[in-house]
Amino acid sequence: MATGVRGKVIVAGFIGADAPQEEDLYRCVHCGLCLNACPTYVETGLETESPRGRIALMKAVFEGRAGVEPGVVEHWDLCIQCRACEAACPSGVPYGRLIEQAQAQMRPRRRGLPGRFVAWLAYGHLLPSPGRMRAIAGLLRLYQRSGLRALVRATRVLRLVGPLAEAEASLPDLSQPAFRATGQVFPARGAVRHRVGLLSGCVMPLFHGPTMEAAVRVLTRNGCEVHVPASQGCCGSLNLHGGDMDGGRAMARRNIDAFLEAGVDVVISASAGCGATMKDSAHLFHDDPAYAAKAERFGAMTQDITEFLASLPVDPPRCEAEPLRVTYQDSCHLVHAQRISAAPRTLMAAVPGLELVEMAHSDRCCGAGGSFQLTQREMSGQLRTHKLEEAAETGAETIATANPGCMVQLSLGAREAGLQVRVCHVVDLLDEAYRREAAIPASQSAGR
Repeated sequence: MATGVRGKVIVAGFIGADAPQEEDLYRCVHCGLCLNACPTYVETGLETESPRGRIALMKAVFEGRAGVEPGVVEHWDLCIQCRACEAACPSGVPYGRLIEQAQAQMRPRRRGLPGRFVAWLAYGHLLPSPGRMRAIAGLLRLYQRSGLRALVRATRVLRLVGPLAEAEASLPDLSQPAFRATGQVFPARGAVRHRVGLLSGCVMPLFHGPTMEAAVRVLTRNGCEVHVPASQGCCGSLNLHGGDMDGGRAMARRNIDAFLEAGVDVVISASAGCGATMKDSAHLFHDDPAYAAKAERFGAMTQDITEFLASLPVDPPRCEAEPLRVTYQDSCHLVHAQRISAAPRTLMAAVPGLELVEMAHSDRCCGAGGSFQLTQREMSGQLRTHKLEEAAETGAETIATANPGCMVQLSLGAREAGLQVRVCHVVDLLDEAYRREAAIPASQSAGR
């Protein structure tokens, strides 16, 4: 089906080397088991908003029965890329790969001038540059702290541009210090059991710097020497989800080189979305002779922080604590893409005083989906509302999760709904228990 035309590969209605592939498309047998796993199908009841329906549209384009046109693109666009369908699929359809490749087809053919400018700015100039990301975060932090935010909101000037007002309202609090990768090495507490590299990434260190610091403390507390290579950067997942395959690969190469040169045993990610992309590096570079072997090794070295700590096993905190009622939101790219659900619960079980109360549909997407909460605000908001309603039914004081996008999404929803609930990363809870342990006088801890 593929022929060369002007240096490009054309597969019926698809163009380019990153087009959805025939062998992937036709693995779908239309059984429908993916339907009730898909949050947009559950929300709308529409076949076109299901994985099966979206694959049917891809097949129509592949076979030349339809084009990459607005009536097709709008259904691909509404996919959150949570990959819940992959976990439900008995045929092993690599849906995450297919929808990324479909996004790559849409990117050069749509969005108009404003959309293309935003994509050019974000994918080409901000995400690839940690320095620029820090600069933008610094300006936003100044905006929030200086009183300018209060003035802007009081004048309601942003309402003249509706999407801008909504985006500003969804910004997380940037009052806490950022985490910066400077090549630092944190020594293990006691004997060195592992030499690990820690992904800093792009969003996590800026929006959740204290959680990154907590990750370092928890890892060193459990015998890990933690290396944070200065030459690392964004993992590339947001670019890949947005169809910028070349940009995503460029970022992935940077991290592969940074961590392999660091000579660590394991590469740790505290962001489920980043970890899922990093683990899939082998496929990303399967036809790149310079990086295929390195990418396979890098992907095999990568572990989510909860996965890694639960495998040690983690040294349990030795402290007393007030009872804490917690519910857990399974981050999509941890539970569906990486198939990890027990590890975070194992870690929470090690925290003294913590009572885990499971919410209904804990593995259904909260509506974050990377940039989905900005590009598909209505659907994102509906899913967030349902998630917080189910969390509230547990009576929990805290919602724990394992991905920065989920943390931002749930915190925003709780703030808008006036809910008195804390949202945090699983590793924050373990770190807090260790810090309580450290506060116990030596004479008391010796008698425990």
